[in-house]
Amino acid sequence: MATTAKAIMLSHEVGESIPPSTAHAVSVSLPTWKANVGYEEGEDWVLSKLKTGYPRFFIHKTIEAFAEAIVQRHGSPMDKAYLFPSHAVSARCVQFLRDQVPSLTAHSVHIVDLYSNAQLPNGAGNSDGASTKPIVSAVLFPQYHAKVAKTFWQHSGDGISSRRAEYCHKAFNDGRLAANGTACEKTNGHSVISPSKGPRRYQKNDSVDTSIHSRGHVTGGLEGRDSVQFVEERFGRNLDVSLAANAKLAIRRRIAGALTANVDLHEALKMSRPPTRKAQVEGFSEDDVYLHPCGMSSIFNTHRTMMACRGPQKSISYGFPYIDTLKILEKWGPGCLFYGHGSSAELDDLERRCEAGEKYLALFCEFPGNPLLKTPDLRRIRLLADRFDFAVVVDETIGNFINVHVLPYADVVVSSLTKVFTGECNVMGGSSVLNPQSRYYATLKEVVEQDYEDNYWPEDAIYMERNSRDFVSRIDRINMTAEAICDKLKTASIVKEVYYPKHSATRKFYDQCRNTDKGYGGLLSVTFRTTEQAVTFFDKLETAKGPSLGTNFTLSSPYVILAHYGELEWTARFGVEADLIRISVGLEDSADLVSRIERALAAASHTAGVQA
Repeated sequence: MATTAKAIMLSHEVGESIPPSTAHAVSVSLPTWKANVGYEEGEDWVLSKLKTGYPRFFIHKTIEAFAEAIVQRHGSPMDKAYLFPSHAVSARCVQFLRDQVPSLTAHSVHIVDLYSNAQLPNGAGNSDGASTKPIVSAVLFPQYHAKVAKTFWQHSGDGISSRRAEYCHKAFNDGRLAANGTACEKTNGHSVISPSKGPRRYQKNDSVDTSIHSRGHVTGGLEGRDSVQFVEERFGRNLDVSLAANAKLAIRRRIAGALTANVDLHEALKMSRPPTRKAQVEGFSEDDVYLHPCGMSSIFNTHRTMMACRGPQKSISYGFPYIDTLKILEKWGPGCLFYGHGSSAELDDLERRCEAGEKYLALFCEFPGNPLLKTPDLRRIRLLADRFDFAVVVDETIGNFINVHVLPYADVVVSSLTKVFTGECNVMGGSSVLNPQSRYYATLKEVVEQDYEDNYWPEDAIYMERNSRDFVSRIDRINMTAEAICDKLKTASIVKEVYYPKHSATRKFYDQCRNTDKGYGGLLSVTFRTTEQAVTFFDKLETAKGPSLGTNFTLSSPYVILAHYGELEWTARFGVEADLIRISVGLEDSADLVSRIERALAAASHTAGVQA
């Protein structure tokens, strides 16, 4: 591991990045129960110390600084900007603002598209024939509507990454990135700074062209002069941006199962393309894998694709979901039928509704769910979907495609690559996978090929590819240690419930999709008999503590406090208790990690006056 688990564990400072001193870290240290509550309450002693945060909830400081610079040059003192990777994404944000704030005038919100000095506004000179698109697109609006815009940023997952902001802000300051002209036109009633040829210095053709095609995939490189090489210091060498296209190809092959060797990128792409993993559906390949800036972006854009493919219909959210998934289904389109228990009785209700003539777009579920680790009955869901003509979208982030095989039951499989696929907690990413055996495949493929934008920043792809090379070997270690921790927790008298797929009443549904000789994943949750025991256990537990999961080091959090603080009564209706603690197991020595659990249990037992 690049950053040792011990170093991360010993970083107990509130607000420190996890991993420590990591510029683009995905998590932040909230080491005590009090700190987590203070974060949710907006207390200054926590918020003032935050060096970073989970990227969709905390706008990275490099992104904020870049947005402020754009406002200073293109906006007014009362404006605020949110930054996106393309004009199309910005236009969706503007539409969301208009939908949520009908009083917003056409002149109070506008889009500023920033191009590199090598780009021509009409797309001339592009070797692949694709139209030129900005490498940053900013939505400027009155700052008192920032909360609404932040909602779009959080739910869609389509904001720019901190690495993109870091690179592009420097290019912006150096004059290598600009709105090529300031002629204002209208798009759907909104002001847009449209590109023109502009000054001669912005017309110089000195870009690094790394675009390639792969059976419909357009994998874009970084437009503009690469005057500051991408540097991965922890690998001790510079990485040219031209590697980004190949990195994306390697990631897609890895997801498709055609690349499992832990080898460097050059060697990986010289390897012949072996058949995909044994259990994959017929015809499935890397060409059905699409990359996104993060996991939520893959869900958001899959939902958009489904509506474009099948028309606007209500969706179904089955099982207690990650909160933003439910919000997407509720806020975009005709709404959502929510089954928060993920029970057989709820599937019975769905069947009765469908028999009565109700129509649905798609059923969205997680395999298994978060944080109760319940597994949906995909076989029955697939039968209902085929019978009543709705699609099935499965989020397999927690199960992961090494442990489980859900593609035969899904029309689309989505995943957050930010989690166990990368492991290092220093880069975001997401994927969506089309099932070539789906009845909707041809239409979905057509819509995706027309609508899909590769907005995955090249440097992020380089990090993701390198981090994921040992993905296969990491999974077995994590599975083994997670089971050992569950066994220890289940023996403690102060423990009320341990949530893990192996010990769940829905285990049979997990086993139906479990790959041979693989395990039950690295995520588990635990509740205690009293809140005081839960607080003491968490505070004494010697692991990193913060948001996210799937890291190479064990990461713990009072998940419900962090994810649902404003709706604890609502979560309790679905059996999700406020003092639940979620543990994402890492690569530490299994015996050492179990001993840390034992010490925390002993401390919590002392609080209750009961032996563990």
